[in-house]
Amino acid sequence: MQTWRILLALSFLLLSGCLVSFTEPLPAEQPAPAGLLGKWASKNAWGEPLNIELSRVGANRYRALSYPGGTARPRDAYDFTVSRHGNRWYLSAAVPQAFGGHYSIAGFELNAKHELVLYTLDLEQMRQALGQKALSGATMTTAEGDGVLISSPLPEVFAYLDDPANSDLFVEAARFKRAGK
Repeated sequence: MQTWRILLALSFLLLSGCLVSFTEPLPAEQPAPAGLLGKWASKNAWGEPLNIELSRVGANRYRALSYPGGTARPRDAYDFTVSRHGNRWYLSAAVPQAFGGHYSIAGFELNAKHELVLYTLDLEQMRQALGQKALSGATMTTAEGDGVLISSPLPEVFAYLDDPANSDLFVEAARFKRAGK
């Protein structure tokens, strides 16, 4: 299950079985940053290899293929879009119905060490944002546990996420290094 969660950090924002999802996806208006596409490798909590390959599948649309356990054949494929707001890059993907449907939004960066770092949104802090009426939405129950569905329009969501006062909303979920050629 850990392999599933690490890959889903890229696509579905699952963290410890909990999910933050959105009623709107990121529009496919921006291209991915230079260096995002290609093969990336990491290890899960048990030291098992995790590999993803990120490729372009259309105009500003991308696909993540997972190769868990070092296998040669992909196990899962997830389509996503990207967008830059403020100082952050975000990605968005459709969430399967078993996890509540709708869309995920995650943060990512390509750091100075040439690593791909993925960030999920902290579920408890997003619950607080709903309780404080900073964002609109509701709680939901999924096959993996309780989550929240944010229904605020994307401009409001990004105003909230981009506010420096909310920088602690993001939790590192995975760190990948460029895979050998």
